Amino acid sequence: MPELPEVETIVRELIATGLVGKQIATAYVQWPKIIDTSDDQVFIHQIQGQSINNLARRGKYLVFTLSQSTLFVHLRMSGKFEWLANPLPIKKHEHVRLVFTDGTILRYEDPRKFGRWSLYSDPLEKLSRLGLEPLSSNFTCSALTSMLQRYASQIKPFLLNQKHIVGLGNIYVDEALWEAKINPQQLTNSLTKKEIKALHQAIQNVLNKGIENKGTSLGVGASNYYSVSGRRGGHQHHLKVFRQQGLACSRCSTLIIKIVVAQRGTHLCPTCQKSVIFNEIKPL
Repeated sequence: MPELPEVETIVRELIATGLVGKQIATAYVQWPKIIDTSDDQVFIHQIQGQSINNLARRGKYLVFTLSQSTLFVHLRMSGKFEWLANPLPIKKHEHVRLVFTDGTILRYEDPRKFGRWSLYSDPLEKLSRLGLEPLSSNFTCSALTSMLQRYASQIKPFLLNQKHIVGLGNIYVDEALWEAKINPQQLTNSLTKKEIKALHQAIQNVLNKGIENKGTSLGVGASNYYSVSGRRGGHQHHLKVFRQQGLACSRCSTLIIKIVVAQRGTHLCPTCQKSVIFNEIKPL
């Protein structure tokens, strides 16, 4: 699933195409269930004639500010965009197409069909449900401390919960916890001030590195992450722990292992991320 760095890369590349300022002439929806706020015909009627005033990212969402409403797109597992200067035939997994008045086209493909498009007249209906933006000035060490102390859950599922902090998924949570030397099973309210400070810094570090490397592509199939330009990300070559099981930890040389935490495959170093609460870690 594209996480914050992948979505940020897509947003930046779409902005670079000159998308902002264009007017939507019409839209085509090939798979109606991808529109989750209305039926497809209502969606098409509502979006026609609107201009794209701004494009930004909020967590894992692409947020298109239109002249009369706001469009949220969540890519889920395999959604991707392609920019077309000229009309081309519809692809097998193409589910939405926005056609602009100048003839350019924004194509949305999604082989696994998990992505969703949502059109809101009031964007706060969606935005109010989302947690803190981890690369914003509001994401302070103090804010993180306050959130962690209110709960007694394992740290990994806490970080995956988009109501707490947005944009983090399995890849960057595993990477951040490794960098901070925190066991993914550790309880949130048991973390020390030193650990919280390290985690706060690690979250921002791994996300910024992911953006710098244009995201993470874990394979070459149609369902894997590709940017708007069709380019694979490069951050997979810099991962320290995610999908590195059986390889030596770059910090201490202990073999990385994979376990299950809250039903999610989880990668860690059993030496660097030793927990006083969970002494026995059984690798898969």
